[in-house]
Amino acid sequence: MLIFLNPALRFTWVDNTKILHEFVPTRKFLKIAEETKDLADGWNITDSAAGIPAPSGTAVGCVLKVKYPDKVVIPIFILNYKGPVEVGALALAAEAVGLDGIAITMGDEPKYGDPLGPKYWKRSEEARDFLRREVKIKTLKLGCLLSPRPWRERYGVKEFGVKDIVERVKTGWDFAFFMRLTEETLPILEGVSKELKGMNIPLYTYFLIETPRNVEILRKIGWQPTTTLDKAVEFAERLEGLVDGIIATCAGDYQGDLELLRILQRIRKK
Repeated sequence: MLIFLNPALRFTWVDNTKILHEFVPTRKFLKIAEETKDLADGWNITDSAAGIPAPSGTAVGCVLKVKYPDKVVIPIFILNYKGPVEVGALALAAEAVGLDGIAITMGDEPKYGDPLGPKYWKRSEEARDFLRREVKIKTLKLGCLLSPRPWRERYGVKEFGVKDIVERVKTGWDFAFFMRLTEETLPILEGVSKELKGMNIPLYTYFLIETPRNVEILRKIGWQPTTTLDKAVEFAERLEGLVDGIIATCAGDYQGDLELLRILQRIRKK
């Protein structure tokens, strides 16, 4: 499994699974970080999810990395809210502080204004290359989101196989986050894991848990959960050796997040 050693993000492998908390920032994000810091190895920070303004994922990430330098901090980086100057500025700030990476995606459409992503980039790969070639990003790791079953029309297909996913990562991504993990997509994750290990590219997976309090939220957003809270440890144990870390979330149920992180300590401390 993965340990992040320094701001330049050289990787080494050890035998434990990192647990990241999917961090949804509010004005009280420092309080939330303090409540979860002993339960997680770090945070994956959302970036104005659903297009609704919230504290910037990258800005919050920079604060948390300064306050908790030993934690893994990787914010989502949504292009639909940012023009090229802002894309470059935020990435430079992330690199200066030593964030462990940013996960670049077109993302949700903004609640206010028009989507900016398609105006400047056809794909997130173009924004990645812009950061490296024009902005001169050197040490900041740039990652992508992988979904075997994308739901946005812009992808043109309803399902991607292992080969499709791996070929995308090979275009130049430093790490990847696997989305929509379920019993049905687990074989795809296994195949992707095998290929990315051979290339020494870190792989994390989202671990979306259904609770009695978030059933309606999951129904509205149309996401199928990975499993339920009572089966979380059993499912997580099957991921050991497949991924470098688990991004734990109960999607809209913060108390569920805390409960999930507590029970995942059995995985984290093996």
